[in-house]
Amino acid sequence: MRLNHHFTIAIDGPSGAGKSTIARAVAERTGALYLDTGAMYRAVALWMLGHGIDPDDASAVASHVGSVMLDVLYEDGRQKVYLDGEDVTDAIRAGAVSTAASKTSAVPAVRERLVAMQREICAGRSAVMDGRDIGTKVLPDATLKIFLVASAEERARRRYLELKAQGGGDSYESVLEAMRIRDRDDSTRAASPLKKADDAVELDSSELTLDETVERALQLLRDRLGGGAS
Repeated sequence: MRLNHHFTIAIDGPSGAGKSTIARAVAERTGALYLDTGAMYRAVALWMLGHGIDPDDASAVASHVGSVMLDVLYEDGRQKVYLDGEDVTDAIRAGAVSTAASKTSAVPAVRERLVAMQREICAGRSAVMDGRDIGTKVLPDATLKIFLVASAEERARRRYLELKAQGGGDSYESVLEAMRIRDRDDSTRAASPLKKADDAVELDSSELTLDETVERALQLLRDRLGGGAS
């Protein structure tokens, strides 16, 4: 599916809803750029942890974010994230980094720097971005805004299976509790809290397969563009 129109898609939603997977698939199907904004926030959190900065110390995080040397490159069709020249694409997926990212991403100075980078990367091209404030803050004029959701239990089940496949020993119950804490933190933070944009379409993937969710997202885009697929 290739489209004759320039477009941008913002996919927001809670942790574990499958935003990155869906966004990546939609971008591939449409020939658009995919930008995993969550990976950028995780990279900042990883840098803070590596430099002994407490993620809960907003003042310290804000004062050091200017020292973070972050690069997002595309190699062999895959987005890779570099910190100080080192490939941290896999390292940023650790559980401790995810927890820290929920804290550091709430710091206004962090968001200001990364939002500017995200807009610059996607300027003048069709792009699909996912995160928690893409439709409300990063791409407020996006062609299509999707708020992707799934029940906490289903999101925890997916995450548990993912961790288990990677050799992790976390129980389903602990993953579910961490998911609920992340939901609370993301929804109540002062800076750019998780919020559905007024003009976003809610898409519940709880009982959908990956392919079904992707196809529904693509249909929403076709409808928004008036069926302009080629």
